Parts: sequence; C-alpha cells; structure tokens
Amino acid sequence: MAKKQTAGRKNLGNFAPQFAALNDDVLFGQVWAKENELSAHDRSLITIAALMAMGNTEQIEAHLNIGKTNGITKEEIVAEITHLAFYVGWPKAWSTFNRAKEIWQGDEEIPQQPGIFATGPKNTAYDQYFVGQSYNNSLVKPEKNGSRVPVNNVTFEPGCYNHWHIHHDGSQILLVTGGRGWYQEWGKNPQELTPGSVIVVHDGVKHWHGAAKDSWFSHLAITTGKTEWLEPVQPAEYEQLP
Repeated sequence: MAKKQTAGRKNLGNFAPQFAALNDDVLFGQVWAKENELSAHDRSLITIAALMAMGNTEQIEAHLNIGKTNGITKEEIVAEITHLAFYVGWPKAWSTFNRAKEIWQGDEEIPQQPGIFATGPKNTAYDQYFVGQSYNNSLVKPEKNGSRVPVNNVTFEPGCYNHWHIHHDGSQILLVTGGRGWYQEWGKNPQELTPGSVIVVHDGVKHWHGAAKDSWFSHLAITTGKTEWLEPVQPAEYEQLP
C-alpha cells in the first residue's frame, strides 16, 4: 500500500502551493493510489525506468527509495537497470547503479532466527518506525501472487519494537511463530506473545508490537488497509515489561 506523500508541501508548500498540492494529492494521492489497476510496486519500476531513461539523477534517488518501500527487491532493481542499460545507455546505468547500491546495501539475509520462515533482509524501509533492528520477509506479494492480501514474516531482534500505529479501512492478523514478544492496544495492558499466539487488530485500533528485551521474536503479519504511524512507545513503559 503506497504511503501518503507529503514531499510537495514539505519542500514547496510555501513557494509553490498549487504545484505541491498537485504532487501530493493528484499524482500520489489519486494516480499512485489506484493499485487495483497497477500496483505500487509496478508503478515504481515504471517510474524508475522513465527517470533513468531521461537521466533525471536528482529525482531517481527519491524514487529508488520509494520503490524499495513498495517492495522492489535488490534482485529486481539490478535486473531492471541491467536490462535498461542496453536501451538507454551504459553511463545512465552506472549512475543509477551507484545510487541503488547505497539504498539496497545491507539487505543480505541474516542466519535463521526463531520461526519456521526465513528471516529475510533488514526492514530498512520502515526503520524510522522501529526502535532497534527488525527484518522483513515478504511471503505473499499481491502484485506477484494474484492475492489481495500481503503476508510478511517480521522478525525483531531482542529489545526491538515498533511505534504506535493504526490500520485504517482494514485490519491486521498477527500469527506468532517464534520467540517471545509483546502486543498492546491503547488504554489496555500489554499482552505477552509466544509461539501460537494469535492477535486480531481491528480497524482503527491504536497499538504496537515487538520483541521482549531478552528474546528474538517472529510473527506473520497479514495486513489490509492503510497504516498510519504515530508516536514512539515510551521507553520507560517498555523497560518495565518483564
């Protein structure tokens, strides 16, 4: 699901407010949002190809980052740039590779951690919403598998947890496969999670989840709707958990 874009207003809101609104509300808010016609993953591949062909090196870095957030893997971006090199030129491929290498570096998988699914690469696309290091293995990608529901194996290092967040116009199911962790809804006590725990997060419920301080933690996340990321969990409250 494409994240709401605010770059226009952030960078040009005071200088060119109409252009900023068209960028955020029309281009990204309407065109990019039509994922039933063309997934965000595929739109990113197309956009990167167009920018590479034109040699727009300033904009392509931002769209490489967006593409990674939209699920483009290192293998996919390498294949795309290599393929395009024969059509748009070797120098443009080199320039794009240099930027892509920085963005996808460190995505190698780590040794298998608790759980039955592979740990996957570092969850760098969502680093800003996590305390500590997490990993994400995308098991079901709607744009590739024909499913409308993505399924991800998310693994947390000991002491890693995400920020408060809400799923709008959808829900989330967490199926714990390994380790020990925590889940908490706003205004309620934290729940300890162990293998076999099942959590259903309903539409509009503010919550967070993550590992215990002394344990790795893995769960499957089956998510629909749009995610709104909110403030971090208070460290003092997390540290009080056993």
